[in-house]
Amino acid sequence: MGSVLALTACQGEAPAPLTPAPAGSATAPVQPRPANGLETTGRGPEMPARGAWLGAWVKPDWQTPDGRVNALTSFGEQTGGKVALAHMFHEWEDEFPGPTEHAIQAAGMLQMISWSGADTRSITDGVYDQLIRQRAKEIKDFGVPLLLRWRWEMDRPNLRQSVRSPEDYVAAWKHIRAIFTEVGATNAAWVWCPHVLGFVESDRNAAAYYPGDDQVDWLCTDVYPGKDYAGFAEQMDSFMAFARERPRPVLIGEFGVTHDGGPGQRAAWLREAHTYVKRHPQIKAVVYFAAKQTKGTAYDSTFDDDPEGLAAYRELAADPYFSAPVPTATPGGPVS
Repeated sequence: MGSVLALTACQGEAPAPLTPAPAGSATAPVQPRPANGLETTGRGPEMPARGAWLGAWVKPDWQTPDGRVNALTSFGEQTGGKVALAHMFHEWEDEFPGPTEHAIQAAGMLQMISWSGADTRSITDGVYDQLIRQRAKEIKDFGVPLLLRWRWEMDRPNLRQSVRSPEDYVAAWKHIRAIFTEVGATNAAWVWCPHVLGFVESDRNAAAYYPGDDQVDWLCTDVYPGKDYAGFAEQMDSFMAFARERPRPVLIGEFGVTHDGGPGQRAAWLREAHTYVKRHPQIKAVVYFAAKQTKGTAYDSTFDDDPEGLAAYRELAADPYFSAPVPTATPGGPVS
């Protein structure tokens, strides 16, 4: 699962469209960007000085660029806001950025791309260097700041066959990022995103997969209540204890209410998330995951049949705290 969609408050102004730099333009040197005790390595978008971006991934009716944009726009209309941060998923060998990313960019939204992985040892051995180099070149030529979430939830037990050990994961991360550096694709911020259960459950030890402050621009985690409705704060506290030791902004890459729960339980969990994020200014973005799945593991994190949950989410979307403006890009100049 995944994602979060950044919305501006319904009264807020629409962000200006991000304008890509010309293909092949020179890459400006990057410097750490500090803000209120936090900083990134200088790659990707500048974090909000205050408040947080509100974003989402929304399952579209049609798997087309227009379908993707329409799904995000419709979700924003339903929830009383406007998408500021759009989330997309790509398999390891997908070609991107492509028509969908360009359509989202034309709609004036910042983007987070979640890029799946391959066997970590094959990556480190150079098997995929040509593929990685091509992705880096395409992202550089895209020319606008974006968030790149490579192999999210790497700590999940069902990924161990390809992720292998924490040491293998870190080596692969550093190998890919070094190629991006060589190519000059510094408009992509590197987002490290384990599942929150990797900090809640002692046998998962997500912290062991951390590549280091010099390798990471944004800290991230995915958090859901599950069928037992574990509290948002209860789960996030374990991750934030780790995050507080590092000067990086935090992004909640995916959150959502996926199961029915008891009366009022979905709305209460969302209100808890709303309150928690505002109490933790290190969290600079949150992305909702909106989809209905009827085959296999069934879930429904949409608000189509949940007026109480929708009301709670509309409260969050209307809060000016979540209307932080997205950065813009100057053609031919550095992204910020």
